Amino acid sequence: MQRITVPPETTPPTQGHLRLGDPPDRPDAITVNSRHLSRAGRPWFPVMGEFHYARYPAAEWREELLKVRAGGVTIVAAYVFWNLHEERRGLFDWSGDRDLRRFVTTCAELGLDVVVRIGPWAHGESRNGGFPDWLLAAGCVPRTDDPRYLDLVRPFLAQIGARLRGLTREHGGPVVAVQLENELHDQPGHLLTLKRMARQAGIDAPLWTATGWGHAQLPPDEVIPLFGGYPEAAWDTAHDGWPAQSRAHYFFGPGRDDDSIGADLRTGAASGGDESHLARYPFATCELGGGMYTAYHRRPVVAAADVAALALVKLGSGSVWQGYYMYHGASQKIGELSTLQESHATGYPNDCPVITYDFQAPLGEYGQFRDSYRHLRLQHLWLACDGPDLATMTLTMPPGAPTDPADRAALRWAVRSDGRSGFLFVNNHQPVETLPDHDGVRFAVELDGRSLVVPREPVTVPAGACFAWPLARRVGDCVLLTATAQPVCVIDAGEPVHVFTQTAGIPVELAFDAATVAGVEGPATVTTTGGDVVVSGLRPGPECLLRVTAPGGSTASVLVLDHDSALTATRGHLWGADRLVLSDRPAVIDGDHLVVYGNGGAAPGQGDRAPAGSGGDTGGNHASVASGGNAGGDRASAGDRVLVFPAPAYATGTHGVFGVLPLPPQAGEPPAVAIETVKQAGPARPPVIDPASGRASAPVDADFDAAAVYRLTIPPDAFTGDDEVLLRLDWTGDVGRAYIGGRLVADQFWHGPPWEIGLRRFREEVLAHGLELRLLPLREDAPVYLSPRFRPPAYPGGAVLELRSATLVPLPRTVITAAAG
Repeated sequence: MQRITVPPETTPPTQGHLRLGDPPDRPDAITVNSRHLSRAGRPWFPVMGEFHYARYPAAEWREELLKVRAGGVTIVAAYVFWNLHEERRGLFDWSGDRDLRRFVTTCAELGLDVVVRIGPWAHGESRNGGFPDWLLAAGCVPRTDDPRYLDLVRPFLAQIGARLRGLTREHGGPVVAVQLENELHDQPGHLLTLKRMARQAGIDAPLWTATGWGHAQLPPDEVIPLFGGYPEAAWDTAHDGWPAQSRAHYFFGPGRDDDSIGADLRTGAASGGDESHLARYPFATCELGGGMYTAYHRRPVVAAADVAALALVKLGSGSVWQGYYMYHGASQKIGELSTLQESHATGYPNDCPVITYDFQAPLGEYGQFRDSYRHLRLQHLWLACDGPDLATMTLTMPPGAPTDPADRAALRWAVRSDGRSGFLFVNNHQPVETLPDHDGVRFAVELDGRSLVVPREPVTVPAGACFAWPLARRVGDCVLLTATAQPVCVIDAGEPVHVFTQTAGIPVELAFDAATVAGVEGPATVTTTGGDVVVSGLRPGPECLLRVTAPGGSTASVLVLDHDSALTATRGHLWGADRLVLSDRPAVIDGDHLVVYGNGGAAPGQGDRAPAGSGGDTGGNHASVASGGNAGGDRASAGDRVLVFPAPAYATGTHGVFGVLPLPPQAGEPPAVAIETVKQAGPARPPVIDPASGRASAPVDADFDAAAVYRLTIPPDAFTGDDEVLLRLDWTGDVGRAYIGGRLVADQFWHGPPWEIGLRRFREEVLAHGLELRLLPLREDAPVYLSPRFRPPAYPGGAVLELRSATLVPLPRTVITAAAG
């Protein structure tokens, strides 16, 4: 039996000490205390996702922001990269994809808040961390209060202020926070200077933030320190293993800092491990890894489960602000004067791709839906309902909780509670190293004078499981003491419908306080034991709807979904009602339109296929979720339909309590891509080591003279309307580049998953010129890290290069309206 005693909540949060927040007389004021944020007088739990507007086509911003919103993100964060706006001194460019004002306005139109990360130094794997080259040649000391530097910063901030005029909170705009600098750990006075200068430039917000990792010295009470954590680290060395610093993020605990982030760029070691001063601030994050970029020397693969488990552990550990970096992938710009990626050539320790900044993010470089999108969305649906309560809850760790990050034997769990109710968190997943099953598990939680035991009979917590179970939570006017199911959301369907999902294959059991329940109706076994009404024998799915009645006669419903169906859930106001949509194909609500992406049938070409003969688990984050299957036959949704609850009047049928809306049948096979081998590859390039970092350097332009060259012809009928079409390249090698009409448009450091290139933005060019691929072979002795499950099984002649296929994956959009129904 796993036991824990939750202390009563007696110490209120500290208030009024932070120089942050809206004026208190504002009706919808944003305020912050030492424990959480509030909005309009109610605790507020933000979910923030990073999306770099200037690295994505402006014509597609609205569509992509709708996807972001559908994923449960409520705040969009974006760097303002100086070198993208003032590459030449005095010549500012805020046009097209660089139009900050248009981006922020679009966010506002969709009900999304904005955090502007103004730098001036940003990092983001940008050249010089975002500084223009001319600034580094200006004879100043950057990132300090050097007057020469401040004189150069002032016009840049004035330009940002002009773009944001009328969009700050003071004027009813969406900008809720401003981040100063990034990863600046030893200049608190300079951060205050930047805050003052930003305000003078018209940049203002109720919340000001700064990154707190690396034991950063920040100006007390002037900014909220934000933290992060990643499943992997491309900035680490090419050692053949999992980065040690990533382990801690899969253990519950009160620690916030990760001093490995940015450590490759800091001069001098971080000092001090004491975090007591952080008790003055809520635990907020801005860089929970939505994936990871690929550096030339280190090319990790991040699975969806890695992302989801890390996020859940942060929730269990006390986070009150979930911020993901990146949430949406993007593409680096090529400037007028140079490429704009981080590289050894600019004195940085990592060589990054020239263009791709996909980051293996929940939404990819071309808007692809990844499996991690679904897993995070499930958490975000829950936070949209229970986040305000969770924000007020504090962490309690069980006695003997593991403290050694190398411990793989102990079960990892914790409780967050306000002293009366709470949530029990369990994580049995971490990347790379599989954790063992735990048999015979039961939890005993002493809470508010009552012993809550869950489940009634011991269960196995399998390897890979991560979940949160409710403790003494209300379902309508009834009290649900325990449940072996995770909350998803609450739908307003005339009466509250509390939606749960089965977790880790564990049988679902609901235990209500008998004093608060007059009856339970539905497909279940109901027994009264002591003072509890126990509901068991449930078969989770779209038919599993229970109705519970309180002694006063009020009713509420409980809908328990199977986990696979819950992962397809989208919620929003649609066709005049609060609705839950289940769709194997990615679904996005846009006003009274339901937009469904992809064809029916099985998802084509899963994106994290391992090389032939490599064996091993293939993870799951890279699959472009273009469609879905129904292999089980009784899934809540299938590729040829969507399920909607409450059922609209024009549904063509029902599945359980859901209405069925049909989708167009699967389209035929996409047209073939013609591949012409123009040139065979020359000898593999010998390793080149950067003397400053000691890490392998990426090939330069001249090295591609020895590349294999292929010409790909894309047929005109590949495009239908303005929908996206992915070119999926299944290959093995070192580095690939794609050119259209001689212009570099995409690149990849090969790391295992197929390379996907979105063709929509290049439609006219690619039809006119075709696409040229240049691929370099990978040497067996290349000093680069590759995920073990993707390493080539053989290197004929000491190097490997193979282009196995080039296929098209159309992503059509089906728009369902009430009229269409």
